Amino acid sequence: MHVTSLSDVTRHPRRIAVGEFDGVHLGHRAVIDGSDTVLTFEPHPLVVVHPEVAPKLLTSLDVKIELIESLGVEELVVIPFDHLFAEQSSQEFIDSILVQRLDATTVSVGENFRFGNGAAGDSALLVADGRFETRVVPLVEADGEVVSSSRIRALVASGEVEAAGRLLGAPFRLRGEVVDGDRRGRTLGFPTANVIPNDLLACPGHGVYACVVGERLAAVNVGVRPRAARRGLPARLRWRSVRRGPDDRVPSAVARRVAVRLGASAHRPDAPRRRADARAAQRVRRAGRALLA
Repeated sequence: MHVTSLSDVTRHPRRIAVGEFDGVHLGHRAVIDGSDTVLTFEPHPLVVVHPEVAPKLLTSLDVKIELIESLGVEELVVIPFDHLFAEQSSQEFIDSILVQRLDATTVSVGENFRFGNGAAGDSALLVADGRFETRVVPLVEADGEVVSSSRIRALVASGEVEAAGRLLGAPFRLRGEVVDGDRRGRTLGFPTANVIPNDLLACPGHGVYACVVGERLAAVNVGVRPRAARRGLPARLRWRSVRRGPDDRVPSAVARRVAVRLGASAHRPDAPRRRADARAAQRVRRAGRALLA
C-alpha cells in the first residue's frame, strides 16, 4: 500500500473512503470495503479543535496503516489536521480535495460522518454533489449496540479486550518503546520486555493478558509496581517471553485477559506476586494458542 500526504498525491480517478478510522473497527471496515484509497486525518481532529475532550486513541498512525493495508487498500492519503485545515468549509473540502486533488469517482462514508468547519458537512451534502457517487454506509451493530471507537475504548479500559477484539475485527493491538526495568524477569526463566504505555493511546486495565508478539505467544502484565506507585511513576506493561526487536519496539496483539490483579495485591511482596504472574503465564499459553493457529 502506498502511503502519502495530500500535498504529494497525483490526480487520477479514485474510489475513496473518508474518515478518522481510529481502531479500524467493523464499522470502519464496512466503509472502506470496495475502496482503493483511504483518506484519513492526523492527528485526530479533536486534538486540534477541542483538545480538552480528545479521546485516548485505539491506534497510532503506524498501526492504523498496517490495519488498513491488511484490508487490501492500494493507497492511504493522510491529511495533516491543523487549525488552518479545521477552518476549511465543507464545500471547500469537497471542491479542493475530493474533486480537484483526488478526482474522486466514488466517496464512501459512514452515515454519521461530519466534516468541514464546525462539522457543518454531512453525508447529505456529499450525496447532493453529482460529480461523484456517494456511498453512505449504515452504522454497524453488534450485540444490539452500535460499533463505535468510544464503545471499544471503554471495553479496553475495563480490561475486556476479547470483547473489544470482536468489535475491532482483530485482536486489540499495543505498541511501545522498550525501557530498562529492574532486571528481575531473568529470575523467572524466560525473557521479558518492559514498556511504558503511550499516554495518548488506550491501554487495558490492570491485569494479566494473553497476547502475540510477532509470532510468539506471551503474557502482558499491565499495572504499577508497588515501589513505582509510591514514587508516583506511571503504569508499566511487561511482556513475558519476549525478546527485543532490532528497533526496540514491541508490537503485540492482546487477545484475552487471563487474570485480574485486585487492588489489594499491589501490597503483596514482590516474590509471591511474580510467582502468581508466572502461574498466570501458564494460563496464557492455554488461552492464546488459537491466536497462533
